[in-house]
Amino acid sequence: MPNTKSAQRRVRNSERRRLINHSAISRVKSLENKYRALLGKGDTGAIQTAYRDVTSALDKAAKTGAIPKARADRKKSRLALAGAGK
Repeated sequence: MPNTKSAQRRVRNSERRRLINHSAISRVKSLENKYRALLGKGDTGAIQTAYRDVTSALDKAAKTGAIPKARADRKKSRLALAGAGK
């Protein structure tokens, strides 16, 4: 239980940031799963669109600090390699 006004504010802000971060991470995971599902189907147009969407979401999550920038770069690289042959 926070004792000071500033501690109460930090609790509110921490909860707000937690929800924003959770939303960003969840969005990235959903788009990544969609992209991986499309890789099995072989529709190149849809694959390119899905890759663009997931890389955009990764960049946005890294920009806001929801995930580290290095993790976003690594995931983008691995997703690109997974779809390189398609």
